[in-house]
Amino acid sequence: MMKERRSPSHGSREQGFELPYQLARKQLARITNLEEQCHRSGARYVGPNSIIVHYLNRPYHITLPDVGLSLEDSPDSVGMEVPLTDKILILHYFNQAQGTPATGRLITFKQIPGGISYYPAFFQRVIAPLVNRFGKNPDLLMKAAVRFGGYEAPYGDTSVTIDAFPRVPVTLVLWRGDEEVASAGNVLFDGNIPDYLPTEDVTALCGNIVWKMVKDTPSA
Repeated sequence: MMKERRSPSHGSREQGFELPYQLARKQLARITNLEEQCHRSGARYVGPNSIIVHYLNRPYHITLPDVGLSLEDSPDSVGMEVPLTDKILILHYFNQAQGTPATGRLITFKQIPGGISYYPAFFQRVIAPLVNRFGKNPDLLMKAAVRFGGYEAPYGDTSVTIDAFPRVPVTLVLWRGDEEVASAGNVLFDGNIPDYLPTEDVTALCGNIVWKMVKDTPSA
């Protein structure tokens, strides 16, 4: 995989993420029982100075005490820089994970605490591009989700679940549109998601997933 190309505005966006990234690093450095936090988050405890967190079907290596974060070595990741947005999501997930078991109860974004307030942004960043790209051809959704370890789910006309993190399944749902009925979409989460990510991060996570899927799926 080639390095991410950076637009002129990319640097300013990255600078905007620098403060929350540094705060997340400091929060992780204060965790006193790293092995227990690995258990809560589903991360792999390698040793007192090393853990591995799976994010979107790929292993990310966190080293301590510097709290460095990198993609585990693989043929397509040599020299690849992890975007700050991904680093922040990974660290926030690991730091906040409470180890709450899955409830088996699916909820929508609006049912997450504060979700109604964040929903306009969630719709623009997640639902709209999901429906615009895959609504008329939902079968492409499964193909696009393969690289993230996606598997079929029994909702809508087509749906796929992606284990974004070990304790955070994200289910993308589509209803096929036609000449008379517009396509529609939704995203479902287990009811325990507030114990793993703040609502704003749920928007960022789902936006990342959909953006990567749209980017990697050729237009018809």
